[in-house]
Amino acid sequence: MMEPLTSETWADALDLYESSYTFVSVAPRVHGEWWLDFASIVRLEARDPRGWRSIDPDDEEFDLRVDPIYPWLEPPATVEEAERFHGRVKQLPRASVRSLLVLLGILGMDVAKAPNWERRRPGMEHRADVIMSRFPGDTCFYANLGWKGDHPDFYEQPVTGMDPFSQFGWDAGLIAVNDAEVAVFWAFEPI
Repeated sequence: MMEPLTSETWADALDLYESSYTFVSVAPRVHGEWWLDFASIVRLEARDPRGWRSIDPDDEEFDLRVDPIYPWLEPPATVEEAERFHGRVKQLPRASVRSLLVLLGILGMDVAKAPNWERRRPGMEHRADVIMSRFPGDTCFYANLGWKGDHPDFYEQPVTGMDPFSQFGWDAGLIAVNDAEVAVFWAFEPI
């Protein structure tokens, strides 16, 4: 049985990303076009409506003083600009979200290369389940990755391409969208 979702269980769940260069933030959904809420998140203009933990691995970086949206590429500022973002992600079925949340916490996003994978897997999956418990059944999930099949298991298949959202050569992410909140889970691998 999973413990109730609280600020403490949420904060513990985000420890899933302690070993990776991962950005995590949730914000209230205030726009009909959710890409504008995504933009508010990556510009650091919106904060978690519950006041819960977020992760910004660059929060003290010099690059932020030079480029306030570092490491992100420019997100959309208008509904018209948001149109060009729709094709950059694909909707991911809820049944596949857990394995992607876990994979975002593994350097290189390859469970075969993850040290002590079988020993760490149950704890990582538990944390991913806690994260998912925040998002009700009507939440839509989107990823900038390619995959095979209708219900990919990211442990069993490699990522088959990606559309970068950052200044780095490689990044992978998940966006959760419902009527109340938008969340961004994004791993970066500077090359």
